[in-house]
Amino acid sequence: MNFQRGRHKEEPEINLVPMIDVLLVILIFLMITTTYSKFSEMEISLPQATSNQQVAHADVINILVSAEGAYRINGSSVEQSIEALGAALRKAAGERPDPVIVINADADATHQAVIRVMEAARLTGYNHITFTTENPR
Repeated sequence: MNFQRGRHKEEPEINLVPMIDVLLVILIFLMITTTYSKFSEMEISLPQATSNQQVAHADVINILVSAEGAYRINGSSVEQSIEALGAALRKAAGERPDPVIVINADADATHQAVIRVMEAARLTGYNHITFTTENPR
């Protein structure tokens, strides 16, 4: 039997360098991904329209858009297709080269209903489009 007193057992070492490297990579990854999440939380403030004077135009075409998506151009009903809206705009404009188109959309009207009017005006070549608003009380 060999009993040696001078022999020491080596204690195991924990190497922390690879663990620190992995933690730094994870930290960098988290820092990069959190900066992109700020862009999805964009804050906007909607404009308010207040005006004391009204501008009167002789060549105005009034388009009413109801909450249900029905259209009326200068008081007469129009189909909901872009082609029918364009034809009605041309008829309402008559000989006027570039009339002002005033869109009176209901507050509950869909965005698509208003865009359909704007697209019909663009296709017919009318570029002066404005919207009516209600003064806040």
